Formats: sequence, structure tokens, C-alpha cells
Amino acid sequence: MKTITQTKLIIYLSIFFTLFYNYSFFENLIKVYTLNNNLGFVISTAFVMTFFLTFLLGLVSFKYTIKPISIILLLVSSMTSYFMNTYHVIIDATMIRNMMQTNIHESMDLLSVEQVVYFIFFGLVPSYYIYKVKIEERGFKKEFFSRIKLLLLSLGIIAVAIFSFSKYYTSFVREHKPLRFTINPTYWMYSTGKYINLTFNSAPLVVKPIGLDAKIVDTSGRKKIVIMVVGEASRADHFSLNGYERDTNPLLEQEDIINLPNVSSCGTSTAVSVPCMFSKYDRSSYSYKKGISTENVVDVLKHTKKIAILWRDNNSDSKGVALRVPYQDYKMAKNNPDCQEGECRDIGMLVGLDKFIAKNKDKDIFIVLHQMGNHGPAYYKRYTKEFEKFKPVCKTNQLEQCSQEEIANAYDNAILQTDTFLTKTIHFLKGYENKYDTAMIYMSDHGESLGEEGVYLHGLPYFMAPSAQTHIGALMWFGKGMKKEVNAVAFQKRADKKYTQDALFSTLLGLFDVQTKVYNKKMDMLHNEH
Repeated sequence: MKTITQTKLIIYLSIFFTLFYNYSFFENLIKVYTLNNNLGFVISTAFVMTFFLTFLLGLVSFKYTIKPISIILLLVSSMTSYFMNTYHVIIDATMIRNMMQTNIHESMDLLSVEQVVYFIFFGLVPSYYIYKVKIEERGFKKEFFSRIKLLLLSLGIIAVAIFSFSKYYTSFVREHKPLRFTINPTYWMYSTGKYINLTFNSAPLVVKPIGLDAKIVDTSGRKKIVIMVVGEASRADHFSLNGYERDTNPLLEQEDIINLPNVSSCGTSTAVSVPCMFSKYDRSSYSYKKGISTENVVDVLKHTKKIAILWRDNNSDSKGVALRVPYQDYKMAKNNPDCQEGECRDIGMLVGLDKFIAKNKDKDIFIVLHQMGNHGPAYYKRYTKEFEKFKPVCKTNQLEQCSQEEIANAYDNAILQTDTFLTKTIHFLKGYENKYDTAMIYMSDHGESLGEEGVYLHGLPYFMAPSAQTHIGALMWFGKGMKKEVNAVAFQKRADKKYTQDALFSTLLGLFDVQTKVYNKKMDMLHNEH
């Protein structure tokens, strides 16, 4: 095989990245800067992108690093390019956290023949070439000066391109920030660094306790059972309870529930929303580091020493919320009695709760059931055959191959199954109404895009996410005794107000009559009457 200099390999590799890994960037760019009037600027961005990567590679690629760095970039970028092109997602720090916290079962939902082919041709094949190519030995002095010239040339070309189209680049930077999120591989490299900075700390993690003064002040003498159902990817506008034309909530509509049609999520992914909704922080002040280093409302309830707590999970995990309370993994067939062909159903989480309640009959009970719900993109796997009411359905994880109607049909069928699960949860609680004050809270973690404007799934940065990803399904049900205590009649009158997941922390404390300094009545949905 013919030898090649390090300089040429870096330039060729940069050109290859620009041409074959940035379809998503250029597709979005020409929507804003149409080719008819902005052809020169669009071409200039290709030069800036190419030589910016050339400059970066020139700084870190040397005799022993050029091949491993190039191969890693090719393999990872082939996959980031695939997901950006297919699902129109953004590979930011939050998305990387989602990927790191995704289990094998969820990963298999994303696997497809197209993905494998893409990985082979744009990842493995060019990586094999890099592996086999011979790098010309030119000596330190010659290589050093060649590298300096490459770096200066790269900066010069970038400067000329930006200066020539300065007006365009000013608007590009100031007004079209989301365009930069699709540049491959530089943005995922930046996001990886940000993820590492946000996640890892040189000092050992110390979890700050909160609510150590928590105590129950209820004088009714009756114990409480509250089940909190954390939904998955349920968007509010696909609930018939909220006026959706399809009857996706036929059973819940027959129950005496209080529907909450205007609830917004804390994030656009499970990794953000779940820990955020249980934390004391609101969305504007929440961060990953704050979340993992501060106790949450589940911990505060535990501090009362009078509430038995159980977290059952049929999703990936609790995202750190249940680290200090009893936790059961219901994605495992040995725990969940309702598993077939690798799919464990949410309904299985109700089995055996009677025993937990009986074992803790002298305490209040708080149970969290974390759903698989509408986890995408394989919506057709999220429900059993009897719930396939809306047809035809998309029966592939390659959503771009399906019509929007087929995707919505599969998604809505999954909501139908959740409707049954929530109704059976209510019926389970009704069996305890005579002895306990009972309640169920349902709140989805985030919403979901179903192909609107070419966007699928979830996880877009919050500021640019469509309402489909942030406007979530939410509702509450109260047993006879609890209705009086929370004044459900008054709450029903203000159910249409705009709420956020920020309110869950104090609402749960208020529901259990917990007195503590961290409780905020203004954020308690049930007891703040204004």
C-alpha cells in the first residue's frame, strides 16, 4: 500500500468527515440559508468545517496517536451521523448521558440492518484503511515544520472564509445556534468533554442530606397508601382526556380522576426529568451535579421513619432517585411475572404489592412504579396484541420508513395499554379504601416527537424542543378519605392551571402531611389554593 504523510492523512480525513458525516448539518443549513442567495456562504462553511477539524487533528495527531484517534473518530462519528440523519436528534451532553445509562435491552430496540450497514461502510471500512495505511517517516524536524505550516494554513483559510462572509457568520453564531449542534464530529467531541466535566469529580461524592427535620403531623389516625406512576414518553396531546380525537383513555375516562392537561416536564429525557422531578430544585436551577449530590423527596419521606417506601422499575433504572430506598428491578422475568419474548409489561409491577403493604401495615406507604410506557422507537413492542386498536402500525424501529399515521397508531396503542395499567392501579387502591387514605399520581417523564418536522423520539435541548417533547400526560386519583383531606373538589377547579414537574417535591410532602423546612406550600399543587 502506498505511503502517505501525516499532513495529507489529516487533510483527507477532514475532507472525508465534511463530505460524508455532515448531511444533517448541511440539510438544516440550507433551510435557513437557501442556496439561491447564499451559495458562497454555504460553500465557505464546508471550508471552515474542514480546516477547523484539520487544525484540531493537527494539534493531537502524531506518529503514535494519529491512527487510534482517527479510527475512534470514524467509528463514533459514523454512529452519531446515523442517529442525527435518521431521528434528527442532537448529540449533546444530555444525550450522551442517556446513552451511558441505556441498558442492552433498550439498545437493541434501536438496532437495525440499516444501522449495521451504515456502521460498516462509514465506520469499519475507512477505519480499516487507516489501520492498514503506511505513514511516511520524515523525521522530527521536517514533520514539526510541516505541522506548523498545516496549522497556520488552516487558521488562514478559516479567517479568510469568515472575513469574506462576516455578515453571514454573525447571524449564524448569534441567531442560529442549533445549527452548530449538528456539526460532526466536533460537537459530539465537545459534548463528551462537557459530559465528563459534569459527571466526574476528583473528590468523592458527598450527598447532602435535606429534610432531616421531617415529621408527619397528620392527626386523622388513618394510614395512607400513595402510588406514584412515573410514565415514559407520554405526550399530553395524545390523551383523549385532553381532547385528542382518538379514544386513547377509555377506561380512565370512566374513573373519578383529576386530569392535569397543562403540565410541563423538567427535561426532554429520562436522565434529566426523573431526577429533576423528585429533586428540590426547579428546572432553571437543576443540574446533574446538584441532583446526584443532594437528597430528593424520596429521601425526605424516608427521614420521617414512618413511611415505608418501595421503588419498582420496568424502565432502565431510577436515575439515582432510589439509591437509598428499597428498589426492585421489574425488567427481569424472575421479578416480573408478566414477561414474554423479552418484553416485561408494566402491569406486572402490581403483583405482590399486597404483601409489601401487609408487611408495613403500621406505616404509611409510598410506592413508585416506573413504567416502560411508550418507550421508543419500537412503540409496537410496548403493547400486547389486544391493544392494537389503531391500524396500520409501524412495526420497525426505522421510523423514517413509516408514515406518520403508522407511527402515531403504534404510539397510541401503547397509550391504550397505559390506560389499562393506570386503571388497574386505581382498582388496586380501591381495595384499600376502607382502611387507608389512598391516592395515585401519574406523571410522564417527558413527551415524544413522532415525525413532526422530521423530528423523532426526544432529547432535544429544552430551549429548542417542540412542545411534543415537554408537554406531558399527568393526572391524579384520590380515594374517598383522601378526597376530603386534599379538598379534591377545590383542586378540580384549578386542575387546568399550568403546572410543572417542579411542583412534585412539595406536593408529595403535602400529601403525606410532612412538616419540614424544605416544604414549600406555594409549590404544593394540592394545598396551594391560588
